Amino acid sequence: MRVSIIGQAPFGEAVLKRLLEDGIEIVAASAPEPQDGARPDPLWEAAAEAGLTPIDTAALKGAEGLTKWQAADAELGVMAFVTEMLPAQVLNTPKQGTIQYHPSLLPLHRGSSAMNWPIILGRTKTGLSIFWPDEDMDTGPILLQKQCDIGPEDTLGSLYFDKLFPMGVDAMAEAVSLVKAQDAPRIEQDHSVSTYEPPCNENHARIRWYEPAQQVYNRIRGCNPQPGSWTTMRGGERLGIFDCSLSLTNEAGMPGAVLRIQEDGIDLRLNGGVLHVKRVQPQNARKVNAGEWATEIGLQLGTRFR
Repeated sequence: MRVSIIGQAPFGEAVLKRLLEDGIEIVAASAPEPQDGARPDPLWEAAAEAGLTPIDTAALKGAEGLTKWQAADAELGVMAFVTEMLPAQVLNTPKQGTIQYHPSLLPLHRGSSAMNWPIILGRTKTGLSIFWPDEDMDTGPILLQKQCDIGPEDTLGSLYFDKLFPMGVDAMAEAVSLVKAQDAPRIEQDHSVSTYEPPCNENHARIRWYEPAQQVYNRIRGCNPQPGSWTTMRGGERLGIFDCSLSLTNEAGMPGAVLRIQEDGIDLRLNGGVLHVKRVQPQNARKVNAGEWATEIGLQLGTRFR
């Protein structure tokens, strides 16, 4: 089967290599074009190493890029980590259409932050969908889905790299195999139960110390490592809050107040719990051990983050 692939980052690279290992003929590849002096995108680099001439994804929206895409004469298009909407002409170029990876169980969690929000909202299950994209956002028919647990300590990083990334590579390979065997379904989504969340940004990532303990912890987990939860110190300086653990024990003090400073981190009081913060990122600095940082700046017990 002749397959064209659009994607980026390590996931796009992994899908390309897996399809090649499975004996799939890759006839075209598209990824973000390298910027001057910057390291090429992993998919771009892998495609070039495989003997392909990658096409800039942005160029697919223009006549020249579309012509190159059509000239590949692919039977199936594969979208592996694509973060922008592509026109119907691109999606419909391959004879059997195009399939796309999305890291949620559609129609739930449509949108570009589909991994952040299930964690922030306290969900315990999520998964991935391989679907047939159309010109709307994540609304096309489903080909296959896989479910996974969201552990109580999972972060955005662990959910993606330990679960949805490897599961997604396998699912993409399975989906291509189903299309090749002419056994790939097109199951319409139930749009009446769909959910959409906006891109998770700095405003969503800001810690609200007045929220219940579990909610604060979920927000931090769902934003770790990107966009990164944050709070402010008394002088207004921003402080990023990253690796944490939660204890649902009540202690005296105001929410956001420092209870203890330990070698491996600091304890902060929450509404209904204690947050043990292991890594922080001071403004305009790199991430550091929270306990060492607190000792270095002379952080006082009782200090409240805002």
